[in-house]
Amino acid sequence: MTNDGRDNGRDNGRGFKTLLRDLAQGSGTLVRDEVRLVKIEVGDIVSSIGRGTTFVSIGAMLVLVGGLSVITGLVLLIGDQWLPADLYWVAALIILVITGGLAVWFAKHGLALVSPSRLAPSETVNTLKEDQEWLKQRLTSGATSS
Repeated sequence: MTNDGRDNGRDNGRGFKTLLRDLAQGSGTLVRDEVRLVKIEVGDIVSSIGRGTTFVSIGAMLVLVGGLSVITGLVLLIGDQWLPADLYWVAALIILVITGGLAVWFAKHGLALVSPSRLAPSETVNTLKEDQEWLKQRLTSGATSS
């Protein structure tokens, strides 16, 4: 080693190179981890969409298929047995209100499962913000320590 100061320059250069290599390796690992997190969150989102669609479909099937026969029977029963002068239209109106309420409940429940707020990958956004702050700190601490 010589005392003319050239070795110190090499040490600083080597430290900077090490910092850049560590930063590149850390960034690669970070990107892989973020991709893995996005895959997990997208899987959860797709599964939620599937469940929501299933609830909406079940609600629609119940209202359309099973409800038709029950509605007809109830209209005839109410109009014939409980209302004076065979007021079948009033019986039909009562049944309409009941089945409409059920249909609205199933539709709201299904739509809540596929709402945009549930579809956003919030964990990924949060970790990306944290990673950005970490990267800023690494770059500023590396610049100030040289």
